[in-house]
Amino acid sequence: MYAITIPEPGGPEALVWAEAPDPVPGEGEVLVEVAASAVNRADLLQRQGFYNPPPGASPYPGLECSGRVAALGPGVSGFSVGDEVCALLAGGGYAQKVAVPAGQLLPVPEGVDLVTAAALPEVTCTVWSNVFMVAHLRPGETLLVHGGASGIGTMAIQLAKAVGARVAVTAGGKEKLEQCARLGADILIDYREQDFVEEIRAATDGAGADVILDIMGAKYLERNVKALAVNGRLAIIGLQGGVKGELNLGALLSKRAAITATSLRGRPLAEKTAIVAAVREHVWPLIAAGRVEPVVDRTLPMAEAPAAHRVLEESSHVGKVLLTT
Repeated sequence: MYAITIPEPGGPEALVWAEAPDPVPGEGEVLVEVAASAVNRADLLQRQGFYNPPPGASPYPGLECSGRVAALGPGVSGFSVGDEVCALLAGGGYAQKVAVPAGQLLPVPEGVDLVTAAALPEVTCTVWSNVFMVAHLRPGETLLVHGGASGIGTMAIQLAKAVGARVAVTAGGKEKLEQCARLGADILIDYREQDFVEEIRAATDGAGADVILDIMGAKYLERNVKALAVNGRLAIIGLQGGVKGELNLGALLSKRAAITATSLRGRPLAEKTAIVAAVREHVWPLIAAGRVEPVVDRTLPMAEAPAAHRVLEESSHVGKVLLTT
């Protein structure tokens, strides 16, 4: 097969479309012939040499894919050769074939084409696990999403609205905020020109956000706590703004608030399987009903992965960037 390899860490040009050994599905795994993958921030870090795959995972980037089942490993049931699927991966999506634990496979949702389905696994699993399984967003509460126009952001807006929450977003510029509004965002904050703490307080009569989904980490830590409501929950899923921040524990205590920080890639198989099962139960029906949709900015050939990485680095996209084999 061919795959995007990284002979040496570096810029986008470090990504090389080259021949690679075909993967062989092991116990409990399924071999997927990849139709498409999607680009995530973690892929950029891996390319730069800062985010190695977990032990035993594929060395190639790509945390999700869609495609057709090509073969079943020992002990697999519930899927058949030829099934159209999408999958949450620990790596290997930037390739023509990938071996996936069966518990991380999902059927392509009704109403979604095979290529577009590659935009779903990582964002749905990340949002559902953090916003709902950990932070327990409830109807009537306010969710603040940083990076509302990102793949994660566009999915978080839709899922929060689907369960009856109010959604605030930060994004850079009028065009991105308009896209967030189209998806259902109620409170639009241009982080380039506005203070999100002031804006979220003004929009909630001083109460603040019940849940904050944060991709920035250290840079936003203190202000996120200020923006939280009493009994608020801050879910940190990214570190684009740094890894070390200072926190006033008194401010956190006075609000009886909670902070969680999670990553998805390195979780044990059992945890990923449980998240995927929850997504299939709760999110897939919303997609089939047309209440939630994948948002795709553009689709490029897999061999043009360097160009796709440049798009993410420029943050010029809205939603997901896909790569097709």
